[in-house]
Amino acid sequence: MSIKIYNTLTRKKEEFKPIEEGKVKMYVCGPTVYNYIHIGNARPAIVFDTVRRYFEYRGFKVDYVLNFTDVDDKIIRAANEMGEEVREVAERFIKAYKEDVQSFGVKEATHHPRVTETMDEIIDFIQGLIDKGYAYESGGDVYFKTRSFKDYGKLSHQSIDELRAGARIEVGDKKEDPLDFALWKQAKPGEISWDSPWGKGRPGWHIECSAMAKKYLGDTIDIHAGGQDLTFPHHENEIAQSEALNEQSFANYWMHNGYIKINNEKMSKSLGNFILVHDLIKQHDPNVLRFFMLSVHYRNPINFSEELLESAKNGLERIRTAYHNLQHRKQSSTNLTTNDQEWLEKIEKLTNQFIEEMNDDFNTANGISVLFDLAKESNLYVQEKQTSEKVIDSFLTVIKELTEVLGISLSQEEDGEMLDEEIEALIQKREEARRNRDFAMADQIRDELKAKHIILEDTPQGTRWKRG
Repeated sequence: MSIKIYNTLTRKKEEFKPIEEGKVKMYVCGPTVYNYIHIGNARPAIVFDTVRRYFEYRGFKVDYVLNFTDVDDKIIRAANEMGEEVREVAERFIKAYKEDVQSFGVKEATHHPRVTETMDEIIDFIQGLIDKGYAYESGGDVYFKTRSFKDYGKLSHQSIDELRAGARIEVGDKKEDPLDFALWKQAKPGEISWDSPWGKGRPGWHIECSAMAKKYLGDTIDIHAGGQDLTFPHHENEIAQSEALNEQSFANYWMHNGYIKINNEKMSKSLGNFILVHDLIKQHDPNVLRFFMLSVHYRNPINFSEELLESAKNGLERIRTAYHNLQHRKQSSTNLTTNDQEWLEKIEKLTNQFIEEMNDDFNTANGISVLFDLAKESNLYVQEKQTSEKVIDSFLTVIKELTEVLGISLSQEEDGEMLDEEIEALIQKREEARRNRDFAMADQIRDELKAKHIILEDTPQGTRWKRG
């Protein structure tokens, strides 16, 4: 079963055909590290981590590159305001970014290149463009000649004439044409800078990703991904630079995730609805936040609200509770049932359905619906008088595998909440108290668990629990 990807470049779904059999070269635009990331930054981190996980689930080896922009106007401004060095500010917020996204279950990238560590490659790249006539130096700055690249606008589906109408030369620009964009910026007095053939300065924003992708993945890559807001001008400019220099396609598939709204409004500091992940994960289980993000197809806009987050929490609990019920029922299962095959076929059918949904442009929303179906079927199964260890193991394996594809943990280990193992230990202690007819102790344990929102249910097969 082949994987289909909606390609922003062609505006249609295409069958994924890797450059190299069994391998995926994937570049994702990372953050500019001048502050903690907001919830809008978290969406591409989660979405494209899930894409990577699914490729790996299907047997691909993924070379996953996510960069850090660690020198930029915003970082310089933040450093000046804080009275710190640019490198100190960048280092602190790179560390914060990694901690924040790791709480969501985002895997470490194969490579995390930084602008400051790729300066030689960036300078060589720019010099190559000048040598080929695609760029020019002007008063210490270097600009890309946008009109010299005949396919400019092919990603955002805009013509040069349309772009020209909105283009302006800002005060201080030394461009020959309003559409030209900076590859190298001359350093201002006191700013962090690097030596170059054009004098001291630092790279423009767009050139860094082209140079990093070339260094770590080669001239042509399989997938380039990022937020929808990067389509133009950032990704458009990357294509122009890379294809002008390398004389071949830059990326075969372009993926972009949709925007996030807060209570149906655009997120902005002026509206006071700017939500930092650093604060959000102190209040909510990061697994619930990830589950919420994946409950909508990645290309669609998503609305964030406390009500929708609560709904996601309840949905994830349905799957977790089903999984824990299976684990509990396994203790009393046998291998004597006669309807194993019927149930195993149901599980296989649902697994294949999950794969079909994810093959269709990584439709995690429909994938989650399949997980709900698995939870529903497993709940029906554990109610049967006689159950098979083989069937229960199959349910457990599939639910765990598919939630891992989505990067979701089936156990809650949020600060202040009891771990699953602690709950099980208390339930065992309560069982012993009941056997010893120490009902006061048994009731005390039940009340203790209830106070921590753990609901117990005594069944003929033993005591089950869920979080309430």
